Amino acid sequence: MTVAASDALRPAAALRGSLTVPSDKSISHRALICAALANGKSRISLREPGEDVWSTIGALNSLGASLSAVRDGNAVVIEVAGGGSPGAIAQLGPGIADCGNSGTSMRLLTGVAASGSGQATLVGDESLSRRPMARVAEPLRQMGAEIVLTNGRAPIIVRGRRPLRPAHVELQVASAQLVGAMSFAALAANGTTSVTVPGVVRDHTERMLRALGTDIQRSTDTDGLSTITINGPSALRSFDIHVPGDFSSASAWLIAGALHADAAITIDDVGLNPTRTALVKVLQAMGARVRLNEVYSDDTGEPIGAIHVRGGEPLKAVTLTGTDIAPLIDELPLLAVAMAGADGTSVVRGAGELRVKESDRISAIGAAMTSAGAHFEELPDGWRIRRGTPQDAQITTHGDHRIAMALAVAAWAGVARSVELDDPDCVAVSYPSFWSDARSIGALA
Repeated sequence: MTVAASDALRPAAALRGSLTVPSDKSISHRALICAALANGKSRISLREPGEDVWSTIGALNSLGASLSAVRDGNAVVIEVAGGGSPGAIAQLGPGIADCGNSGTSMRLLTGVAASGSGQATLVGDESLSRRPMARVAEPLRQMGAEIVLTNGRAPIIVRGRRPLRPAHVELQVASAQLVGAMSFAALAANGTTSVTVPGVVRDHTERMLRALGTDIQRSTDTDGLSTITINGPSALRSFDIHVPGDFSSASAWLIAGALHADAAITIDDVGLNPTRTALVKVLQAMGARVRLNEVYSDDTGEPIGAIHVRGGEPLKAVTLTGTDIAPLIDELPLLAVAMAGADGTSVVRGAGELRVKESDRISAIGAAMTSAGAHFEELPDGWRIRRGTPQDAQITTHGDHRIAMALAVAAWAGVARSVELDDPDCVAVSYPSFWSDARSIGALA
């Protein structure tokens, strides 16, 4: 099911039901890359993978890996013939890899290609080609990687070199993508590489590499700095994995359920990694009724379970700054919608990273929420926002899936009187079944 640009989204009478969301993008990217580098055949089961995940699959194939897809109901099973040997990770070869709109694909694969064989060229679409890539190139150069950028952006030319040298790198941005790129490069370095990050970031790379045989550890000091150490060289063993639902995709239904007066939604089989679920604590602090129910942990140590949200409780304003921001970076556009439906003025500061995502998300969500009737003050690194009078809004998404989903939620929860999206199909980047799932819980008539 799809929604046309001319279709007006309106407040829903009720939001009730259970659903599952597409497999976690962050875990999917890393699982595909690990399988390509491993020794032996791996199988990765993905539920409704979005365009970003397909970009990683295509890019790996372009660089000489062997991946094939088999449909199994609503899942896709990716079979990967890893090119590694018992004592070493695989070397990806030369080629031109199209990363589409996926910054995660591009940054992680830059780290992988740094120890590859020959020259790899990483390209992306117009949006991705505007995003900063020096932040991944400079740390890898400290390990001896040869990387050429185009005015600090893609296309990226990586001339593979092995062995890379270990290094101590201090990142200026709290980014799990950069930690992942450095970790993959460190698999081919002789010695200990350490990466210090100004804050807590997602730990999917560490969990997966540790489960596959790598000596990788994280420590956090009293100042909040996290240091990840990787001892190389390290080979990876093959594996079979089912990737759970993406918490960031589930967040759309958490916000919708928290705001709506008549909502009871359950999201099943979703990843509950504690470095990803900060939104739950924020919503609970705002007064929402949200509950996690962990069921089990998979073979890579990722906790998996269900999330339940019920509406009907008034929300109150919240202020987010400093170390609050990194664990919430993907959910902040949705949180702007929750803030616009809350009592009082909410503030977000320290979120300048939003300006270099798929769109300038501070400017984009500000224009969208203002159009929807909220009182929005744009700040250099965030915003102030409070409730206004819901209006009919025509939204420019800038092709950004997060903006599109956030404003759809604004309509269904009554924060906007109605919403028309210029590009509703852009949600397929991360959530191809978004509109059909919306219908299943009553958001669409």
